[in-house]
Amino acid sequence: MTGILLVDKPEGMSSAGVIRALKSRLGRTKVGHLGTLDPFASGLLPLCLGEATKVARYVLAREKAYTGTIRLGTITDTLDRTGTCVGHAPVPPLEQAAVARVAASFTGRQRQVPPMYSALKRQGVPLYKLARQGIEVERPAREIEIGQLDLTLREPDVLDFRITCSKGTYVRVLAADVGQALGTVAHLERLRRTRVGSFAIERATPLDLLVALPADARLPLLGVREALGHYTAFAAPLPDGLARLRRGQQDPLVRLPAPRRAGETALLVDPAGNVAAVIEATGARPAWRLVRLLAGS
Repeated sequence: MTGILLVDKPEGMSSAGVIRALKSRLGRTKVGHLGTLDPFASGLLPLCLGEATKVARYVLAREKAYTGTIRLGTITDTLDRTGTCVGHAPVPPLEQAAVARVAASFTGRQRQVPPMYSALKRQGVPLYKLARQGIEVERPAREIEIGQLDLTLREPDVLDFRITCSKGTYVRVLAADVGQALGTVAHLERLRRTRVGSFAIERATPLDLLVALPADARLPLLGVREALGHYTAFAAPLPDGLARLRRGQQDPLVRLPAPRRAGETALLVDPAGNVAAVIEATGARPAWRLVRLLAGS
């Protein structure tokens, strides 16, 4: 079983819990997810199955989109509704025009300090474990990019939002920063992921429906070729190019069109149109090198 399964994760379940819930359907199939969702969050959780796990990183490094709600006036230790309240502040009278100006100020490239309650590790220990012990350590800021941020004042202390952002963006941190910019404190009350790269929530299947499928029903999988459709695809060199690559010989790649630049990624497809390999251009005079071989997709 190989492909991408788009799951609509419910609130109150971890990403690992989604995989456990599907275990009886997946059997011994290797599974990897494309970016975890916090248990309190809902929405799109793409799962790579089988050989698709080999190309997860090529799908992961793409833009994501979310909707949600920010609650003003209260801040928690986790920066979301699951945490313990650690502070209150009055919410000044707000108008939509002022809120829109704050939203615009957060767009573009910027640096963001990850929260202590995160899965990032310090000397092998997840930061959230240190946070639960009352230990706070310095976290280097990381570059992120906010493509678009729309804030809507729904109530005097409630903002609805839509955001597109780069991988590695912590929306919880953004919620707290928005509160500060508005002259108060804030935490993330609701979060729903609506897109990962080209995958949209409209194509996802709710987890309960997947679990309820008959044992002989096929899962609604997307092919690896579709998932990596933003990369150039070449037909594998014939007649024996794939066989030679599987034996560790790189010479069939010299028959391909030359790469345009170092770092370029492309696909090799077999006669059936399935992704058989991922190649990358390396070196001062860029040349194709094999980086992933797939058994078939």
